[in-house]
Amino acid sequence: MSAISDTGIAQLLGELARVAKLPLERGETLPAGSYTSPAFHLLERERIFRGEWLCAGHVNQVAAPGDYLRVDLLGEPLVITRDEDGELHALSRVCRHRFMDVLPAETTPERGSLKRLTCPYHTWTYKLDGEYAGQLHGAPLMNKVEFDRAACRLPRHRLEVWHGLIMVNADQDAEPLAPQLTGLDEKLAPYGLGDLVVGYTARWEGVPANWKVAVENGAESYHHMGTHAGTLEPVLPGKDTVIDECDGRWFTAFMPFAPEALEGMGEEQMQALSASLIPGLGEAELSGMLVAGVFPQLVMAFLPTGVTCFRWLPTGPDTHDALATVFVPATAKESAGFEDFLRMSREQLEVVQGEDLVAVRGVQRGLATDPGPSGGRFSHLERPLWQFQRYLAHRLVNGSVDSSPH
Repeated sequence: MSAISDTGIAQLLGELARVAKLPLERGETLPAGSYTSPAFHLLERERIFRGEWLCAGHVNQVAAPGDYLRVDLLGEPLVITRDEDGELHALSRVCRHRFMDVLPAETTPERGSLKRLTCPYHTWTYKLDGEYAGQLHGAPLMNKVEFDRAACRLPRHRLEVWHGLIMVNADQDAEPLAPQLTGLDEKLAPYGLGDLVVGYTARWEGVPANWKVAVENGAESYHHMGTHAGTLEPVLPGKDTVIDECDGRWFTAFMPFAPEALEGMGEEQMQALSASLIPGLGEAELSGMLVAGVFPQLVMAFLPTGVTCFRWLPTGPDTHDALATVFVPATAKESAGFEDFLRMSREQLEVVQGEDLVAVRGVQRGLATDPGPSGGRFSHLERPLWQFQRYLAHRLVNGSVDSSPH
């Protein structure tokens, strides 16, 4: 806390602790300052993002030995690699010589294959094989100075694969992720997320809203009747959402399709849809959309045709980057109607995200007026936001808030 100075930070944390202890029936929104304060933002980076499991990609993106995926997480330039034994590694991309990005976006693709990492600045090279991943391999013209080659290697992040998602953590002492999410496994298993392949990824950079505004928007369907009145609401009516009474760092909700949802689809659309279904889904999975969230910033929408993973990464107190990756069955890519399905999917995502951007920008403008503690109350459909508050309090108030279910 010594590096964070803001006369209001103690009050904000106290208010967070207070509202996080409220039962859902009396739950209140957070004070505006928790979405606008630079000090609060710095505290989140320190106590949440620098020691939490974050999604960096999917195993399909680094499927073969030698494959790599370049990712950036909150200013941390990383590369995900797969070695000859099939093991994945999360390495820093910052060369140990003069801080150069070894895979600069200006000259290298986001994904590819290589045998070693070679810094383009002074051609220092790093190994990618097994226990030696990140170890210095070569440093030309360094034989005339004192230099401990054996001690030179790229820093590593912790890495776990969870349902095919590559999760990384900068904290080497962090608790393993999988045991924290065991309650989700049975719900996600029918969709086979680990076996799906990437259809496409969309990005929206520099969105003028705090990251929590976007997470909260993505975690509830209460806004379908307003923000998505002409798009999602006729297909996935918010009022019909069934939210599981769980607690902790994950949530789930199921949104049944409206009975008339498919009646207006043309023959071409129906063909593209049927050719893109995830194999083996049961009647329950085919009847609607499952939404699952893993705090702090991952929300997944599971549909019969695939899964969309949303991630929101803070870039400042009132800005963030949004990423959406759409996963589809491998068999769908081979179907005649796949390109039509992909086109419709992209168009729909752009429209819905455009509506959400109007909402999150509008909320942030309201927060900027700093009206003080709002005392705004939650609908039962906003239970995930209540859970999110409790997660934030657990991370930011030194774990002093009880996180047991009520």
